[in-house]
Parts: sequence; structure tokens; C-alpha cells
Amino acid sequence: MDTDVLVVGAGPTGLTLGIDLARRGVAALVAERAQALFPGSRGKGIQPRTMEVFDDLGVLGAIRAAGGPYPVGMVWQDGRRVGEHRMFDPAEPSEDAPYNEPLMVPQWRTQEILRARLEELGGSVAFGREVVGLTQDGGGVRAEFASGEMVTARYAVAADGGRSTVRRLLGIGMTGETVDPSPALVADVRISGLDRDNWHLFPPGGDGDGYLALCPLAGTEDFQLVARFPDGTAPELSLEGVRKVVAARTHLAPEAVTELRWASDFRPRAALADRFRSGRVFLAGDAAHVHSPAGGQGLNTSVQDAYNLGWKLGAVLRDGADPALLDSYEEERRPVAADVLGLSTRVHRGETRRGDATRQLGLGYRHSPLTHETRPEPGPLRAGDRAPDGTVNGTRLFDTFRGPHWTLLALEGAQAPGGAEEPGGAQAVGGAQAVGGAQAAGEAQAPGGAQAAGGAQAVGEAQAAGEAHAAGEAQAAGEAQAPGGAQAAGGAHAAGETHAAGEASASGGAVVVRVVRGPAPRVYGPGLYLVRPDGYVGWAGDSTAGLPAYLARFGQGG
Repeated sequence: MDTDVLVVGAGPTGLTLGIDLARRGVAALVAERAQALFPGSRGKGIQPRTMEVFDDLGVLGAIRAAGGPYPVGMVWQDGRRVGEHRMFDPAEPSEDAPYNEPLMVPQWRTQEILRARLEELGGSVAFGREVVGLTQDGGGVRAEFASGEMVTARYAVAADGGRSTVRRLLGIGMTGETVDPSPALVADVRISGLDRDNWHLFPPGGDGDGYLALCPLAGTEDFQLVARFPDGTAPELSLEGVRKVVAARTHLAPEAVTELRWASDFRPRAALADRFRSGRVFLAGDAAHVHSPAGGQGLNTSVQDAYNLGWKLGAVLRDGADPALLDSYEEERRPVAADVLGLSTRVHRGETRRGDATRQLGLGYRHSPLTHETRPEPGPLRAGDRAPDGTVNGTRLFDTFRGPHWTLLALEGAQAPGGAEEPGGAQAVGGAQAVGGAQAAGEAQAPGGAQAAGGAQAVGEAQAAGEAHAAGEAQAAGEAQAPGGAQAAGGAHAAGETHAAGEASASGGAVVVRVVRGPAPRVYGPGLYLVRPDGYVGWAGDSTAGLPAYLARFGQGG
């Protein structure tokens, strides 16, 4: 095989998947038909749940620095400001949901940040690689590029957009509806004569002109223009065409539009792929579901597709999990995509406001085959739910979750699985060895230049064979550091009574389960909660009965 995973498409979906695979030590080729990343602002809204995903992947700081909050809408009529329009129902940040409002970042900038993170982890994008043929058998996938070049992979993922070539080659249909028959123009423009403090809204006039909006794009000098046209109209995508529509629908002169940086036309549509998988090939992002842009759901749902699939491919390819685990990708993500498609359509039609639902914090997998709720009387948080943030003994849970590992929370005196405590505070879970078989005492070295996930050197405290990774993304040089910044030097326990456990996989990677003990944050309640690598509670119980068997399904424990 040339690579483990062929990712077709370098949009937000493909880049997110590339990052997640890279930090797990899974070889991936991210192939993009174009010669550069997508240049437009199109998917500019980053919802709170996606911010949590980006936190885990190590890009949230850059994303927040590049963007900003959504401005308040300002309604104009006859050249006068006539009132404000709040785009979103407000929400206050809380300990369990620290990211409360969507963030505006132009899609092109999000992709630049994701590409930089992928390259930081040793990956890259192969531009100018257009897939024109695809075959597969029980051993792998063979793709042909337009250049005649061939590549083989154990699995492939179609992240090549709503007009997906790979989906067409697989013969997978899309079922959907036209959300709005009116065509729309979206463009990135430079414009003078408007402040950047408001999202400027120009309602339809009485002469048949349609709606127009000009939104200042955070972190840039650009505005995103959106204009609707009557059915049967073909929007002009030239600078002169954009100037014409701005002059007709606003108080601005044509020359106020000083530059056209990108433009596209579309008809809002909602569609869902009939299947998200065909053999060894998966559909993700717009290749699997196409949304109306209203509500900012498409990019966010796409990123979370990749986040769901990445850890499962890693478990199969690096941790020895049964390939049947990959069946759960469609079982979990297709129902979510269907629900979100309905939501974005309702927002587009004015039937639902942007608020709690569009933040995507309530999405979960309670009915997934991977979800095991063993408590007869569950508390407020159940298996299948998103694992909220919180603080346990001074340690932030999102810091503990950060990285490609699993996390076991033992709260309010709940007993974690048995097993002798290892030097350095690591504890075995279900018979697994601590931290990839690594020693946490003495001055053991890391042969072969082993690195912590995220590229940090594992030198000094931990021993890791071959390509084994230290837990999480933390530096382990001199004083080994557990994920979230907890120190594990000199054989001391990590901060907040955080422990790590796992086992080395046959391929040399390290699968890690971290254990956190302490009082229960309000939103959790007492008990044991096993948090998946994608931040959802996979298993919950009052005792450890059944936990080792559950972990064994993913190449862990046993």
C-alpha cells in the first residue's frame, strides 16, 4: 500500500481528518484536485461544538485569533438605519460549555490554519491530484488521478464536496429537496462607505429587487455579500455585476465596491447521501450532506464527521480494533446529518431561530451501538452524550481530554478498574500497561526519537519503543508532562490525581486511557464515565463491571 488512508479533498473536512490521523500516527495522503486551497469565505461560522473539536486538535487559539464575534444586524431602508436585528439567541458561557457563541472566520482562513496544523504534524496536501477512477477489493482501494498516477490505500474518504466525484464513482445517490428556488450570489468584496460594526441588511424593495446583506468578515478588510434573485435569474459574477446589484439594492454607489475577491452562485438545497460507506470508502462532509448556508451548520457538521471517523480509523489501523468498528461511522453520523439538515432548512425558511440547537452542543449518540449505559438510574449525563467541560481537583476536563486518548472519569468515590499502580502514578486499566508500556520512573530514554502526539519529544521520563507516542500532546522532555499540563516528573502523580493507562499496539503506536479521580462537577453526577477520543461518553456505570470488555472492542484492555 502507498498509504493507510487516501483523503480526497482538502476542504475543512479533509484537513480535519488529515490532522486527526497524523496525530495518531496513521499515514494519510490528502489529495486536492485544485492547485490551491478554496479561496472564498463561504462557510464562515464556527459553532461552539466545533470550537471544542478545534481545541482538541490544537488549532483553537489560531482560529480565535483569526476571527471574531458575529456583529449585530443593522436593517436599512431608503438609505437610513431603521433598527437592529439580533441574529442569534444569546447564551452565557458556563463551566460545562465555555464556548457559548459562534465565531466568524472566513472559510479560506480556517483552511489555512488547518493546513498549517497538518504540516506541523508532518502531513501535507498534494495539490493538482484529481481522482478520475476508483476500484476496491477486500484488501484496499486503488485510485487513479487525471495525470495517470495510481495510488493504493487501505481505506479512502471522499471529502470532495457536494459534487463529489468519488460519490459518483461509487454510485451512491443523494436524496433531498430544493430549500429555496431563488438563486443566490455570494461574494467577497472590498467596499467603502459602510462601517464594520454591523451586519448590514437590505430587505427587498417594492420594485422586485431581492434581499441583500453585507457582512464584515472578522480579521479581514472584506465583506461577504449575499444577494437573492428571482427564480430563473442568473446572477452576474463579475465586478460590474456585483456593483450593479449593490447600487440597485442599497444607498451605495457602484464604485463603492472597490474589489471583487471571490464570487459564486448557488441555489439553497438540502440533500443526504443514501449511504455514507461503500466497502472501504467513506463519504464525509458535503460529499455526504449538502445544507442551506442558513444557520452555519454545513462546515461544522462536516468537521465533526471527520472527527468521528478519524479515531475509528486510528483504532483499526493502529490499535488492532475489529474493522467492524468502522460500521459505526454511518450509524452515528448519518442520523445526525439528517437532523441538522432539517434544522438548517427550518432556519433558512424562518421557522427556527439560531440558538441552542445551532450551537450543536446537544448532539450525541445515545442510540449508537458503541454506547453502553449500565446504570439502572442514570444521572443528568448519560452514555452517548457530549462530555461537558468542568473542573476536578483544579484540573480542567477539556485539558485532560485533549489528545488522541480515551479518558476515564471516576467521580465522587467511584472506583476505577483494578490493577497495580505503576511508577509515576500511572494505573493499569483492564490489564493494559501504563502509558503505552512506558516506564515513568528513572531516566529511561525514548529510542527512535519517539514523539508525543503533536510532535513533542518524549525524552527523559518515559520510555517508548519504535514510534510509540507519549500520552496526549504534551511535552515530555526532562519533566514528562501529562495532557492538560499536569506534571508527572520524578514519579509524582499528575495534577488533579490524573492517571494515565493504555497499552502499546502491535504497530508501535500507543493507545492511552487516562484516569481522573475526584468530586463530580454539577453536570456529571457520581459514577464512572469513559470518554471517547471524540469527546462523547461511550460507557457509563456505577461499577467497573463490563468496562474491560467494552475497552477490548477498541484494541484496549483485556
